[in-house]
Amino acid sequence: MMGLPLAFTIPAVLAALAVLPALYFLLRLTPPRPQAVAFPPLRLILDLRPKDETPARTPLWLLLLRLLVAALLILAMAGPVWNPTPSLGGGKGPLVVVLDDSFAAAPDWDARVTLARQRLLSAQSAGRVTAIVATSDGPRAVEAQDATRAIERLQALKPVPIAPDRAPVLAALTSFATANPALDLVWMTDGLERGGARSFGEGLTKLPGISSVTSVAADTIPLALAGADNKADRLDVRVIRANTVGPQRGTVQALDAKGLPIGESTFAFTSGQETHAGFDLPVELRNDIVRVVIANEASAAATTLLDGRSTRRRVGVVTGATIDVEQPLLSPAYYIVKALGPFADVREPRPGMLDPVASMLDDNPSVMVLADVGALSGPAHDRLAKFIDDGGTLIRFAGSRLAGSSDDLVPVALRRGGRTFGGALSWDKPKALAPFERGSPFYGLTVPQEVNVTRQVLAEPSAGLPGKTWAQLVDGTPLVTAEKRGKGRIVLFHVTADTTWSNLPLSVLFVDMLRRVVDLSGVPGAAQGSASTTGSASAAGVQQSMVIAPTRSLDGFGVLGVPPATARPIPDTYDGVATADHPPGFYGPPDASIGVNTLGPKDMLTPADLSGLPLDRQPLRADPAIDLRPAVITLALIGFLLDALASVWLGGGLVRRGAGPAAAALLAVALMVPGLPGLRGAAAHAAGQPPVSKRDMASALTTRIAYVITGDTAVDQASSLGLTTLSTALADRTSLTPGEPVGVDPAKDELAFYPMVYWPVVASMPQPDATTVDRIAAYMKQGGTIVFDTRDALTHRTDGPPTPEADWLQHLLAGVDVPELEPVPSDHVVTKTFYLLPGFVGRYTTGQTWIEALPPAAKETANRPVRAGDSVSPIIITGNDLASGWAADGQGEPVYPLVPGGSRQREMALRGGINLVIYTLTGNYKADQVHVRDLLERLAH
Repeated sequence: MMGLPLAFTIPAVLAALAVLPALYFLLRLTPPRPQAVAFPPLRLILDLRPKDETPARTPLWLLLLRLLVAALLILAMAGPVWNPTPSLGGGKGPLVVVLDDSFAAAPDWDARVTLARQRLLSAQSAGRVTAIVATSDGPRAVEAQDATRAIERLQALKPVPIAPDRAPVLAALTSFATANPALDLVWMTDGLERGGARSFGEGLTKLPGISSVTSVAADTIPLALAGADNKADRLDVRVIRANTVGPQRGTVQALDAKGLPIGESTFAFTSGQETHAGFDLPVELRNDIVRVVIANEASAAATTLLDGRSTRRRVGVVTGATIDVEQPLLSPAYYIVKALGPFADVREPRPGMLDPVASMLDDNPSVMVLADVGALSGPAHDRLAKFIDDGGTLIRFAGSRLAGSSDDLVPVALRRGGRTFGGALSWDKPKALAPFERGSPFYGLTVPQEVNVTRQVLAEPSAGLPGKTWAQLVDGTPLVTAEKRGKGRIVLFHVTADTTWSNLPLSVLFVDMLRRVVDLSGVPGAAQGSASTTGSASAAGVQQSMVIAPTRSLDGFGVLGVPPATARPIPDTYDGVATADHPPGFYGPPDASIGVNTLGPKDMLTPADLSGLPLDRQPLRADPAIDLRPAVITLALIGFLLDALASVWLGGGLVRRGAGPAAAALLAVALMVPGLPGLRGAAAHAAGQPPVSKRDMASALTTRIAYVITGDTAVDQASSLGLTTLSTALADRTSLTPGEPVGVDPAKDELAFYPMVYWPVVASMPQPDATTVDRIAAYMKQGGTIVFDTRDALTHRTDGPPTPEADWLQHLLAGVDVPELEPVPSDHVVTKTFYLLPGFVGRYTTGQTWIEALPPAAKETANRPVRAGDSVSPIIITGNDLASGWAADGQGEPVYPLVPGGSRQREMALRGGINLVIYTLTGNYKADQVHVRDLLERLAH
């Protein structure tokens, strides 16, 4: 156990404190004060009278001051240390530091590394060899090395996103202990039982020749997330902890694919190990959530990843029954809604709708369910067919209407009339369901024995019928068939959705089957791919299991990044938790990825129970050891200075001759001693940061456009003239009155004051250093827009090598997180912010202009001409030399010749510049305004 938080590196020196009493009696005596005697030149001997003097006593306060100084010097020589590193044990053998590097160690990883480093340095000062072992090392042999190399390896270690098994490490330690007896071992445990903590601790105490075993554990165990459920009205997140005592609060955040926050929720533990947090958001926003994290909890287990399987699909349900309103609890829609409600956003048309199918399609569902709907024709049929071709899923249930009609929106040809079991005209008993075949999406579901079918619609026999069958009766009759059509799918249940033809809707199997079908919808590529398929699923468009590689992985701190080299692919049916071979993260393409998490929905955190083991338990401290010698020596020096001032004051004569100035001088010297409170550091703090320049102050109060000073006089003059002309045009034509443009140096000037920075690329300009590149990247991340102009429209060739300017720009952007770019689409909001423009021209017209790529969108219609994201593109790249196209003299004439030329080109250049500035200031407000008519029409209904 830990003792006092104060220790001494050379405690033997403290024995000198015993001489302080003797020093007390010595310091009590002081020489008598000198007496002023006149010097008689003639009667020197006669006038001098010998007189016995007794020494005067030193004042008590001065005596105590001198004793204090002496005591401080003794303490300083003893080496006082605050929060000392605990003892390493009495042995002289090797020191082995075993580090649990699981996800549970991530939140206080820095403290663990600091303490382990202190232990290694202490062993080095004692001349002992060391070794550093991580539990993720597995059976790798333990290597004895000096502390310097051990610390280098320690600094390179990072926590892993799983809880490794400790048993292989114990085997490696046993081999090392056999060859190196009398070792001291420090185990920095993560506090969790996961990975076999109890058995590992027992094994450490039984290592051959072990001298001492110390376990170091944190006072608190981190929180974790174990599953998220996208329910009907909220996204529910399960939060767990290992300890069960005391209340605890925290916050969880929901993030989208770009890492931007969507929502925030709080949770609270009163007792126990489990609680919940929820996000009460519209289903559209909940479907955009990709990650849920615990705020201020840097751990892979504090992050849960959501993929397409967690997306809550929108399902439209339409029934053809005429008694729905009168008998709602008996209608087919009732069973469908109850089955789909826990995992889908189910919607039904309002009563009295003339075209319920069109009404549901207006809500943009992922799945349409038609229960006993007969043949469709006209606009409803065409819209439903287009819905399927565009990737939608149609689920149909049989019934008397479907049995008596015929249309092409079924996967197989049907016989009219259907088939009855157990009726007056049938000798057959009700049929049970056969087990699902491996190629079926229902494979793995258990078929209850009590589920049977009394009536069904029959499929016409055909060569492709077995390939379209997902489920069948024990006699081989198809019960569920499916077919790929376009990008979508049609699924037919050959029984009704209510209990009139089968008791299937009353079973849990009905819910599981619908969930499997719905999960296949809305995930592009889920039923496609290059893998070969066999069996009945091939023709039905169901893909056999295929292997997908990791694309982004979580590290131990819960940060998404590049997968490690050891990560292996997973099957696309993988539903387990992360392992060493399959680290947590996203696998597969971005539009159809599978998320693998550190913990599963049913996992718990169990604290390690090390009670009864012969271990020296010590807490993990986050604060390092502090050497107090500088502070003690500083106090002793202050005591010396005070003693000097007292001696001057007690000297009497010096007081009359200006001891005041002398004392002031000594005090000034004392105040210059480094390390004292209120010294030069306080003065420097009082001075504060350099004052904000007048230019930055003006830029903060007035909107200005900036340009980068390249060092090329001609280019900088063109930038200044061009932006000045553009600012004048903005003031004349818009409500914006910008200030004078400003030339900036990204390496020195603060860019945050300027919403748009124009950067003409000069190939001879040296590349910015890494710090400048980081400043540029931060400016773009924080909402700024940089317009890079390579000015190479005349020399650029699409089929040739890049121009020097383009090559220079590529080298610059290699260190910047640049989003995916695309040529400015004709319907982009930047082309409509103020003027309606076909493109952006400057001095030249042939160059291409690039902007951040918009997310994929459906085919645009005439009444929706704009598609855009919510944010402004942080980067725009062009080669048309915009500034030279804007530049004009005092009479408004172009300063530079335009190619091909003409007043129209200059006017279009100015209009493009105005659009760019308005775009950076207002974003996509134009994209919102064009939908006003659609919104008003919808509200009117």
